[in-house]
Amino acid sequence: MTFMTRRFLLLLLLSAFFLTACDRLNERPTMKIGYMNCNNERETYQRFAPISSYLSEKTGVEFETVVVDTHEFEERMKAGEFALVHTNSLLYINLKETVGLQLLAAEKRGAFGSHAAGALISRKGSGIEKIEDIKGKRLIFGPMMAPFGYLAQYDLMLAAGIDPERDLAYYAIPPGAFKHEKLIYAVYFGDFDVAAAPVLDLEEMTREGKIEADDFTILAQSATFPYCTFGAAADLDPALFATIKKALLDLGPEDTAELDGERLKVLKTSWADGFEDLLDSDYDGLREMARRANMPPYQSY
Repeated sequence: MTFMTRRFLLLLLLSAFFLTACDRLNERPTMKIGYMNCNNERETYQRFAPISSYLSEKTGVEFETVVVDTHEFEERMKAGEFALVHTNSLLYINLKETVGLQLLAAEKRGAFGSHAAGALISRKGSGIEKIEDIKGKRLIFGPMMAPFGYLAQYDLMLAAGIDPERDLAYYAIPPGAFKHEKLIYAVYFGDFDVAAAPVLDLEEMTREGKIEADDFTILAQSATFPYCTFGAAADLDPALFATIKKALLDLGPEDTAELDGERLKVLKTSWADGFEDLLDSDYDGLREMARRANMPPYQSY
């Protein structure tokens, strides 16, 4: 082997070494964020993936967006799959109890900001004018783990002396996607007498021209409780937790993130108005509702 050949091979080896070292320096840790499946998987991904990209840019961690069905969170959190989750507030309570989920921030959206409410509604002119008129009627709920499409209304009925399991003609939960819209339309078109409607969905459907406010009678409305919530795994590094929390709280309407080669406004794409710092004790009212309704994580048989 000639001197020039040896020199060439040495240069190749040194180049490979330095390229490998640079690649390692540029490698970022990868973590997953589990987002609760809202209307459907594709819409949920498109809605929240920019938040993951924004957090990646702010923290130096490569966050992967994963859409998760409600019933899967506990098992997958116990398996250590997710560093962060974005869920409704009732799921936050459950996951705090079962896997030690840490509160990061609550999402702000709509008239109540970081809080939301549930209502019982009937079609105007139906003769159902007050909550006592619900007895013997057909009622449609949202998903069973929906704090403002099921739990709040169940609790409203219990407070009025109505047992949803005995005093209704029957109740149902719509299948498939867009459940909250389906239940509002179910009352509008007369398939059901009463619906357990989130106030936020009524607000948005009215703004979008899908319904008119005068189409419905509000029979009862709950107090407000925290809305959708970002949480962190119990073992997440405290420094990273603090960085993520600050990034969420600092997120404003003009902040953008890159997704698939396009810069998007993060809040606009995710339908959010921002994030707010809440205390775990702010969820205590929701916990009391879950206890009264015998729902997880407080159910007893």
